[in-house]
Amino acid sequence: MTGRLDIDAMRAFQAIVMHGGVTRAADHLSLSQSAVSHKIKRLEQSIDCALLNRKPGAPVLTDAGNRLLGYANRILALHDEALLSLSKRTLVGTIRLGITEDITSSGLAGILGRFTRLFPDVSVRTHVAQSLTLQGEIEDGTIDIAVMQIFVTEIRPNDTILYEDHLCWAKALEFQLNTGRPIPFLAYDDNCFYRKWMLEHGSPQGHQFKTVLQCTSNAGIIAGVAAGLGVSILNKRHITSAMEVIEGDFVTPPDIAYIVRTTANSKSNAVKALGREIARETGEPTQLKAAC
Repeated sequence: MTGRLDIDAMRAFQAIVMHGGVTRAADHLSLSQSAVSHKIKRLEQSIDCALLNRKPGAPVLTDAGNRLLGYANRILALHDEALLSLSKRTLVGTIRLGITEDITSSGLAGILGRFTRLFPDVSVRTHVAQSLTLQGEIEDGTIDIAVMQIFVTEIRPNDTILYEDHLCWAKALEFQLNTGRPIPFLAYDDNCFYRKWMLEHGSPQGHQFKTVLQCTSNAGIIAGVAAGLGVSILNKRHITSAMEVIEGDFVTPPDIAYIVRTTANSKSNAVKALGREIARETGEPTQLKAAC
């Protein structure tokens, strides 16, 4: 066997997936785009496999790239864990983490548990809020790092993209949509960015909406839609057999991205380490499912 998996090249490969492309990966790694592309090309030559699709509109990764990603995440995690165990420098401090409600019951608990074992002198204080609230808290420095969702058009170069999803209008199968009357709408709360988008863009025909349920729980909104209380905007993966997607009556919502975002110019090694752990452990979209 003559191939070789270079650590720096795999880190560049991982960054492309995490940040959504070569340009954002280069910004994150403080490298030029050509340097990142060169690392990937050398890696592909070493293992004699194409890892990235280079045709417009194609998925980012080839089948070989998808297979390597799981190995890369595990190899890099073990590599960095070994370095940390041998390091004479210990991370200390307190991290203020913001997450959305749905993430509290996801795989993030396991990730935080592993992080605590790796860095026992770092205290993580977790704050649960809606994405718009977390965005504001990141901007004013109230929290250090957030796991949240945003519209894909709002992705920043230094955001770590966990995965993307589609949004759609949804109602119960038996719910009769009458656009001639105010349409009952289910919202997470007044600061729900789905609701804000709906009020600004959802109905150019002038349909009127009335909020009939406000619930910060994602499970509560899903149950309300399935019970026929009204319509809502849901992540596509949350559509159940009791619901149907509404097509043609309203404007299609933009796609969303689940991201990790830190405060601007953060120099905390502890915060960076937590961000890396979250990104590595969420290589598969099913591991974290966030609400708005």
